[in-house]
Amino acid sequence: MYIRTGDTVRVIAGADKGKQSRVISVKRAEGKALVEGVARVYKHVGRSQKHPQGGRLSKEAPVDLSNLQYVCSSCGKAARLGVRFTQSGAKERFCKKCNAAAGEIAPAKKAHATK
Repeated sequence: MYIRTGDTVRVIAGADKGKQSRVISVKRAEGKALVEGVARVYKHVGRSQKHPQGGRLSKEAPVDLSNLQYVCSSCGKAARLGVRFTQSGAKERFCKKCNAAAGEIAPAKKAHATK
């Protein structure tokens, strides 16, 4: 589960298959993510001061992380993500298609630094 908030992802299964959008939030414990404009559902709301007329609100439903694939910013393709250690010993994500770095996960540790 290397997908993080702000990543661009492509939906690879479900009703919205093929759509490409940005991740709003990730729920690690549930293994789900909210993706902008994907898996829209209607929530029926009654009358209240906030919604004086009531009606239906359209909002995003969580999508399982297994149905999402990271889209690399450098090669522009949907690819798997891997994890490796940098020269300084920091842990980073990388695109397995073009080998480009996709952001740091953990700070540098001396034990993982190359000499």
